[in-house]
Amino acid sequence: MTNFSLTPAQKMIQRIVRDFAQKEVEPLASIIDEEERFPYETVEKMAAMNLLAVIVPREYGGASADALSYIIAVEELSKVCASTGGILAALNSLFCYPLTKYGTEEQKHKFLTPITKGKKLGAFALTEPEAGSDAIRQDTTAIPDGDNYVINGTKIFISGGDIADFVIVFAKVVPNRKKLRGRITAFIVEKGMPGFSTGTKEKKLGIRASGTSELVFEDCVVPRENILGEVAQGFEIAMDVLDNGRISIGAQALGIATGAFEAATKYSKERKQFGQPICKFQAIQWMLADMSTQIEAARLLVYKAAIYKDEGRPLSMVSAQAKLYASEVAMHTTTKAIQIHGGYGYMRDYPLERYFRDAKITEIYEGTSEIQRLVIASNLLKG
Repeated sequence: MTNFSLTPAQKMIQRIVRDFAQKEVEPLASIIDEEERFPYETVEKMAAMNLLAVIVPREYGGASADALSYIIAVEELSKVCASTGGILAALNSLFCYPLTKYGTEEQKHKFLTPITKGKKLGAFALTEPEAGSDAIRQDTTAIPDGDNYVINGTKIFISGGDIADFVIVFAKVVPNRKKLRGRITAFIVEKGMPGFSTGTKEKKLGIRASGTSELVFEDCVVPRENILGEVAQGFEIAMDVLDNGRISIGAQALGIATGAFEAATKYSKERKQFGQPICKFQAIQWMLADMSTQIEAARLLVYKAAIYKDEGRPLSMVSAQAKLYASEVAMHTTTKAIQIHGGYGYMRDYPLERYFRDAKITEIYEGTSEIQRLVIASNLLKG
């Protein structure tokens, strides 16, 4: 995209997903937010469009789309419903991506193919009560037992954990219960395995249609063949997944900001005060000008990171920059969009308060803004 233009294929995906978002997703957005329910009906339609596994190779049932096409899809969905955009991002970036890169052929066919068909859902479980930003401090353990591992521990804030059929779980492989130090390893845990249960489902500020829950493992027996990658490769896998996933969160934030900006622009042309549309007032014009400029800058950062992914270039710094800036633009834009709407922006009759609530999480999950600054600084100061 050196000429800052999308390819015909990327434009087609943008057009198809935008049309789907406007016709199928937007009418349900406020309803599923209010009811805090997972939009199974929408996800089923997304599966039929091959969106649930848009980055997965065709041999496993996916669309084999490039990273930028995928990011555009997340952006377009998030313009009308950040929950739906987040569901797409979590499935592709947090579950399908590590399975595609690190899984065996048997694992790919067993766990990816049902996802592509919309018959199963997946999740990614890294965060623990004492291991948030400090992800290496995992307390969940996995003790070898013949051809199995016995997992004990608790994961929190797991996106889609309440409805997932398969979960990538990170645990320390230790020789016994008394051993504290271990090698972080990724396991694929399946719903129905004895000892695996869902705990508290969180009541959230935003993205309320995308469930977030606690996962509990009590002597959960997982077969050796369900190890993802190699023993002790878990932390490497987790960091790789987050570097890639942050691009999709940047796209989610970009979509939220764009949706709020478009709503504010439209409203400013319709709302009249002092005998003229409020868009005639310089105060409003300057807010819109700043919002537009910041959104375009965020888009360039997010798209750049996606292009780096497609080209196989290092992602750590560019994905952190994209997520950091786009998430802060989303918060700024939704705040100003509410201001332009005045009292109406504060009311649930308008989507602005939902955009505002949804925007905040983009500054937090998959690494807070403070962690992104640490990542950026560490890359700048290497050597």
